[in-house]
Amino acid sequence: MAKRFCGFEWCAAFAHLGRVLSIAAVLSTSAAQGQLFGHHAKDAKDAPAAELAKPEHPASQPPAFTIPVEPLGFFAPGAIYQGQRESLVSLDFLDEDHLLFTFHAPGLIRREGNPAGENEREIRAIVLTLPTGTVDAEALWTVHDRGRYLWMLNGGHFLLRDQHDLQIGDSSLELKPSLQFQGPLLWLEMDPAQDLVATDSREPVGSKPQSGTVPSPATASAWITSDEVKSYAQPDVVLRIVLRATGKVMLVSRTRTTVHLPINSEGVVETLRGKGHEWVLNLHYFKGGNRVMGSLDSMCAPSVEFVSDPEVLVTTCNPDNSRWMVAMSTDGKRLWNAAKPPTQIWPRLIMAPNGLRLARETLLVTHEIYTFAPLSFDDVKGQLVEVYDAITGKVDLTASASPILDGGGNVAISPSARRVAVLDAGAIQVYELPAPAPGLPSVH
Repeated sequence: MAKRFCGFEWCAAFAHLGRVLSIAAVLSTSAAQGQLFGHHAKDAKDAPAAELAKPEHPASQPPAFTIPVEPLGFFAPGAIYQGQRESLVSLDFLDEDHLLFTFHAPGLIRREGNPAGENEREIRAIVLTLPTGTVDAEALWTVHDRGRYLWMLNGGHFLLRDQHDLQIGDSSLELKPSLQFQGPLLWLEMDPAQDLVATDSREPVGSKPQSGTVPSPATASAWITSDEVKSYAQPDVVLRIVLRATGKVMLVSRTRTTVHLPINSEGVVETLRGKGHEWVLNLHYFKGGNRVMGSLDSMCAPSVEFVSDPEVLVTTCNPDNSRWMVAMSTDGKRLWNAAKPPTQIWPRLIMAPNGLRLARETLLVTHEIYTFAPLSFDDVKGQLVEVYDAITGKVDLTASASPILDGGGNVAISPSARRVAVLDAGAIQVYELPAPAPGLPSVH
C-alpha cells in the first residue's frame, strides 16, 4: 500500500526528508524568536497612521497610479503587531486589471462563551478595478487564527484557509468547499503550476478518519521504521502532497513540526550536508529516482524556493551573516547571483504567476542581528521591496512598503509580471514595468 502511494523507493527518502526539514524548521524558528524577544519595544501603543506611512526607501520609479486605502476601511496596524509575524493583509492580482485586497478588520467578535473563539477575527475582502480603484465586490470572512489565510491561484481564483478547511473563491468573493482535513491546517504551499499542494495539518496519532476529509495517513507508519524516529515523541503533524483538483494524496508522512517543502511538477528538492560547509541540492522525483542539481557553500541550511517549474532560488549564509542568493535551473545551470547585507532580515519571496519576475521583501534594521545583539522594535527602520527579473537577475524595481508588515502579504505581481502592487504610504502603489526576459524551457 505504501508503495502505491509513494511510487517505488521514494517513501524512505520522503520520510528522511521530512525529519531533516522539520529539525531545521525548529532551529530557525527558535533562533528568530530569540533574536526578536531579547528586547521589548519602549512603547507598544498604536502609532499614528501618518507616521507609519512615511517611506523609508524611495522607489526607483514613480507608480503608474495609486489607490488610497483609508476610504476602503484599512488603517495601519499599531506597532504592537511588529514581531508577531501575523498575517494582517493579503494583496493579490486576480488578473491584470483586478486586485483582491483583504485585511484584518479590527472590532468586537461575539464568542458566546466558546474558548475556541479566542483567536477569531474578521477579514474584509475587496475586489478593485484598475486603474480607477472602483470596488467591484466586497465580503467579510471569519477565520480562527493569525497565520496566513489566502493563496492566489491562476485564472482569478484563490484558496482561503480556516481551521480544518480550504475553500476556493473567485472575483465574486463567493466561497465553495475545496479540501477538508482531519485536523487544523497549519500551512500549505504549491508547486509553480499549482497542481500539487503540500500541506501540514495537526492530526494526533490515533485520530479517527472523518467522512469527506483527505485520506488518513495510517500508511505513513509503514514508512518510518528507524529506531531514531521511533524514539521521538509522537509526531502529530501530518505532511501530505495532494493533487489539488481531486484531493488524491500522493505522499504522506508524519513530522513534529510544520515543514517547508520546495516542490515542482517533478519532485522535491532536498538539501543534504556535504563536506565542511558544502550543501548538495538533490531533486527526488515523484516517479522514483533522484538527480543531484549542484552544490553550494553555506554556514546554515540553504533555503530553496521554486520560482518556476525549471528554476529555483537558493539563499545561503555567509560567515559575516550576510546572504547570498543563487538562481539556478533544475538541470544545474547557474543563472545569476546576488549578495545581500546582514541588515536585511526576514526575507519573503513573492513569485510572478508566470515565473518571470520575483519580489524579495525584507525588514531594514540598524545593525547585524545575532545572539548578543538581538532585535528590538527600535532597530527596524523600514521594509524594502526589490523586484528581480527571474532569468537575468536584473533589479527592475525597488520600493518601500509601509506600514511595516513582517507577516508579508503587502506585495503582489500580476500574471504577466508587468505590474507590481505595493501597499505603501497610505495607498496601493501600482508600478508598471517593461516586459521581462523570456523564461526557461520546462525541464523533463
